[in-house]
Amino acid sequence: MSKNELEMWHFAGDENTSNYLLDLVLAGRKRASSSSLEAYRIQDEDIPKVGELSIVTDWNGRPHCVVKTTNIQIIPYRDITFEIAQLEGEDDSLDSWREKHAAFFMREGKELGYEFSEDMDVVFEEFELVEIIKGNK
Repeated sequence: MSKNELEMWHFAGDENTSNYLLDLVLAGRKRASSSSLEAYRIQDEDIPKVGELSIVTDWNGRPHCVVKTTNIQIIPYRDITFEIAQLEGEDDSLDSWREKHAAFFMREGKELGYEFSEDMDVVFEEFELVEIIKGNK
């Protein structure tokens, strides 16, 4: 990818969840995302860097907004606190966040070939909404 190209991506592994999480970003509620560090390694992808811009799409690849990475933390899954988890804007309790994310990491691990554990490192990316791309809904 050249310096002038922005990475394009969508949330989650299914259409409903992906579009729901995008809506949370557009509403200003979702300001972070978490991913398995092992998934980055297996897929040979770079971890996002502070200051990078990217385009968030819906499940079908239509661009909806530009976000800027503001902070990256690599944290063992077991050490995620509610204070951190609530930046994702998805859950109203740490138990709910853990349940949903453990299920996601287990599914993803089966697909990619890693095993979920509470000791697994999570890439926690905080971002800010920079621009909403008009004309998509």
